Amino acid sequence: MALFTGKGDGGTTKLFDSPQGVRVSKSSPIFEALGMLDELNTITGWCKVACGDRQFHDQRYDVLLRNVQDHLFTVQAEVAGAPKNVPAESAAHLSALIDSIEKELPPITTFLVPGGTELSARLDIARAVTRRVERRIVTLHESGDRTVSETSRAYLNRLSSFFYALVRYTNYVSGVSESPPNYQ
Repeated sequence: MALFTGKGDGGTTKLFDSPQGVRVSKSSPIFEALGMLDELNTITGWCKVACGDRQFHDQRYDVLLRNVQDHLFTVQAEVAGAPKNVPAESAAHLSALIDSIEKELPPITTFLVPGGTELSARLDIARAVTRRVERRIVTLHESGDRTVSETSRAYLNRLSSFFYALVRYTNYVSGVSESPPNYQ
């Protein structure tokens, strides 16, 4: 596969489900969503390389994050018109992980200021970007430009909570105290 073909120089490209010879403007909301998913996948990789040997119980962070990346590729493929979607079990698995992590942590009583460790700060960026991606995907879905499955949308909704759970757990096991905002 070539790194470039030059076919998109005029501002158009093809989707998986584009009819033969039909190109779509890169200004389409579909490409905005695809770009945001790509950004989130890249940030997830940036988090992954900072994990070292961190684990939650017997599950390595880097393996969990690689699994997230594979799911993000699935959502990208779906948005690009491929007959793919995230299985319902994947959102359920994230829910179970979040519940398990939450049981290890003190309850949340307020908003918390991001940034405790290098890794938790990166995970907080991933959490915030996930929320932006989810909003874009919902907007795209509601516009009718592209149907995005309920299971993929549920996965993205759960993913931001998963990142937040990892943020809190990372700070907790690192001995970093959570700090509420001062609202000055």
